[in-house]
Amino acid sequence: MAGLRLGPLLRHVDADSATVWVETDRPCVVRIRCDSGASGAQRTWQVAGHHYALVPVTGLAPGSETPYQVLLDEQQVWPLPDGRFPQSTIRTLTTSGRAPLSIAFGSCRWSATPATAAHDPAGPDALDTLAATLAADPTRERPDVLLLLGDQVYADQTSEATAQKLAEHRDTSRPPWKQVADYEEYTHLYYESWLAPEVRWLLSTVPSCMIFDDHDVIDDWNTSAAWLSRMRATSWWHERILGGLMSYWVYQHLGNLPPAELAADELYAQVRAADDGTDLVREFAAGADADPAGARWSYRRDFGRVRLVMIDTRATRVLDEGSRAMLDKAEGEWLRQAVLDGRGDYDHLLLGSSLPWLLPHLIHAAEGWNAALCAGERGPRWARSSEFLRQRADLEHWAAFPGSFAALTDLIAEAGSGTNAPATVCVLSGDVHHAYVAEPHWREAGRRPTSRVLQLTCSPVHNSIPGSLQAGFRFGWSRAGRWLGKLVARHGRLGRPPVKWRRTGGPWFGNQLMTLTLAGRTARIALDQARREKQSGNIRLVTVWREVVADSRVGGENGDVHESVPEADRPNPG
Repeated sequence: MAGLRLGPLLRHVDADSATVWVETDRPCVVRIRCDSGASGAQRTWQVAGHHYALVPVTGLAPGSETPYQVLLDEQQVWPLPDGRFPQSTIRTLTTSGRAPLSIAFGSCRWSATPATAAHDPAGPDALDTLAATLAADPTRERPDVLLLLGDQVYADQTSEATAQKLAEHRDTSRPPWKQVADYEEYTHLYYESWLAPEVRWLLSTVPSCMIFDDHDVIDDWNTSAAWLSRMRATSWWHERILGGLMSYWVYQHLGNLPPAELAADELYAQVRAADDGTDLVREFAAGADADPAGARWSYRRDFGRVRLVMIDTRATRVLDEGSRAMLDKAEGEWLRQAVLDGRGDYDHLLLGSSLPWLLPHLIHAAEGWNAALCAGERGPRWARSSEFLRQRADLEHWAAFPGSFAALTDLIAEAGSGTNAPATVCVLSGDVHHAYVAEPHWREAGRRPTSRVLQLTCSPVHNSIPGSLQAGFRFGWSRAGRWLGKLVARHGRLGRPPVKWRRTGGPWFGNQLMTLTLAGRTARIALDQARREKQSGNIRLVTVWREVVADSRVGGENGDVHESVPEADRPNPG
């Protein structure tokens, strides 16, 4: 009898349909059966000896919630028979699109520590804690969608358990050492991350949208032309990048797409029709690596009156020193169309970018300074040492691509201006292993948007950050850090950025998730951290910040109301 190897993952959900992703241990027909009578079925398809299905479920009622089961060859395999968790359900959007929408987001989730482990070096896992909290109290409000903004797996920083498994099949004293080498080893990373019982249940009942960041492939992925040239000269990189892109396409990317786009996807149709789709997906990944224009990882989702545009900030970079850009021309044009098409049809615009647009001021200045020196602003000697610094210090955010930073800033201003402007434009990011809220202010009065614009950054979900880096981030936000940043920018002969910004919340350090709740033109944010209670040892979610960022009922259309948080639950100052 066929078995369920991984999943189910509830991915795309709209008013009357959904998609559910699974991996099985052999070929079979996967059926999703809902208590409401809605259903869907698909025969599995194969990549590298693994069997998958992404099942469209149709006939769902708008604004409804229905439990569902997974059947393989008509034998029920989900829910699991242990009955530990509430039933997995599909909750659809309303046709009006005006019901409240709750979006939880974060990034950087290192592999889960086994439950038998005495100590978790990264601290309590925020995603695991959210899952356990919701499972223990089914009446508690759960997110409508989960945004995972990169580093869903760490291909270059494997756990001890994964390293031991790799050593069973190859010599890990040789490159790529204890990092993953190929597609098969990538599959183990997903098992390790998504088979943890609480998280497995959560992903089965809360729809998810995902995008990669560097650790999904390797630290500093596509930092610069020099970095890429060095990697391509190694004996192991080619198989690594193919395994990374292939597994991302299978495990993450396909589920981001709505049923109509899946039906029109030529590669997906070819893989489903083939006895074995391995060569097809491998050829696609090789082409995407050689020519970024060969694939589009970015995507757009409309949740009623809320638009999400998820931006690929890794794979479509232009790395030639004379024309560096975060997005190539085609990707930039796609982004502009995705943002501005039907403007007026949404009350809130969310830009998902794994890398923050607005950074601590000193770091922003340092990245622009480094980019200028690498381009030869201070001569070849400075350029050589600056390239070394760029790779060592991860100086590769939007600020390291000044032209792209300015273009994104202009696009945000355009989207947030005029009579059809949304109430908010929020850039949702992760990567930097701390959380903060920052608000920009346009220097030119004629360019200032009417929408409230915010940078919302939340990271990590499950990882750690040394105390020295915490101090560095705090200093980067400080007045002294801003002053030092001006000196650095002057040395790099940088012009003033088109916006200045201030930090309005944070920085917060810990394993955390941020939740954005949108209703009409109202927007609220909350930050929850996973913490272990000292006396009982129990792990719980603690709300450390709440803010109303747009509310027509409070202080005009763009209110600014901070709600009280219990003193014991407040973060440390700084």
